[in-house]
Amino acid sequence: MLIPQLPLPRAVLFDLDGTLADTAPDLAAAVNLMRSQRGLAPTPYEQLRPLASAGARGLIGIALNKTPADAEYDALRTEFLDNYAAHIADQSSLFHEVPELLQQLEQQQILWGIVTNKPALYTDALIPLIGLAQASCIVSGDTTAHAKPHPDPLIEAARRINLNPTLCWYVGDDLRDIQAGKAAGMPTIAAAWGYCGNTEPQSWNADYIANTPKDLLTLLQHALA
Repeated sequence: MLIPQLPLPRAVLFDLDGTLADTAPDLAAAVNLMRSQRGLAPTPYEQLRPLASAGARGLIGIALNKTPADAEYDALRTEFLDNYAAHIADQSSLFHEVPELLQQLEQQQILWGIVTNKPALYTDALIPLIGLAQASCIVSGDTTAHAKPHPDPLIEAARRINLNPTLCWYVGDDLRDIQAGKAAGMPTIAAAWGYCGNTEPQSWNADYIANTPKDLLTLLQHALA
């Protein structure tokens, strides 16, 4: 993919699960514990990983074949979240190259923040455990009235760091991230190293597809040129 000439950002905002942090192992374990307690074999990790960014809805859907339209879904969701909260960072960690990327942003005096659809209860518990507490802003799925793909969370993040949204880049591993970023007026980068759901990043109409976190540094260098 050709490197686009994007405007140099004053801040780079990131999705959390599947973009900054590899949280899929703990999310998969939470839903597979539910299967185990029902006498069922675990759902293979390779089937669960692509849907980790979809949270309870995606994982319960594939592992237990239940959707929010089912009467028992709310109880299943509560059980899943309780399992997850009890083991929120047992196996979760930052993706390789993410610490270097964040360090480079800080050295270039470019702010970085987090905009996730994860509820604040879990965001706030996880972030200090995996080394992201120095983020300039953190916006969770229930911080604003609407979650992504609505632009409100991204607009709120820009407001918190006193920037026009057009001066921020948004990086995420799900189609909803790119839709939200575009709706907020931000240049968008698809994090192809992440979970990516059931669609290919090439179909998301992002401004750039980064295969590794280091690719973002290349994009920044190009913006500086």
